[in-house]
Amino acid sequence: MGAENFVNASAEGKRSAKRARVLLSAKLRTSFGEVDARLRDLSRKGALVECAQVPPVGSEVVFIRGNTNVPARVAWTAKGRVGLEFEHMIDEHELLVHIGRADKAAPPTYRRPALSADMSAQERKLAKAWSVAVGLNLPESDR
Repeated sequence: MGAENFVNASAEGKRSAKRARVLLSAKLRTSFGEVDARLRDLSRKGALVECAQVPPVGSEVVFIRGNTNVPARVAWTAKGRVGLEFEHMIDEHELLVHIGRADKAAPPTYRRPALSADMSAQERKLAKAWSVAVGLNLPESDR
């Protein structure tokens, strides 16, 4: 699941920062060790995470996602969920920058290598003759 659009949460209480609803893996470094977590909600000022071991309200933790390490305070807890208040405001877009990138590697193609779009005119002519001989229909040029 990727990031949903940032929503202004001012109508939902004291929150004034826009939030992104996400479902990403994260970690919390706590006084009792590192805890695996799921990032559910993110803003410049804080985050909502779910984890099996919930640190106590008021405790200092470090929120970890990828190369991002942000000191935070546990503002509230409820049923495996933890509300974090970051020590300093973050650029949430840097944390989510990998989501929906256009520069991902091209998806693999599952064509037979000899029948690629990069065939010369002579190769295409031979492939067409062969396909007719064996009863196949080759796709027309992809270009």
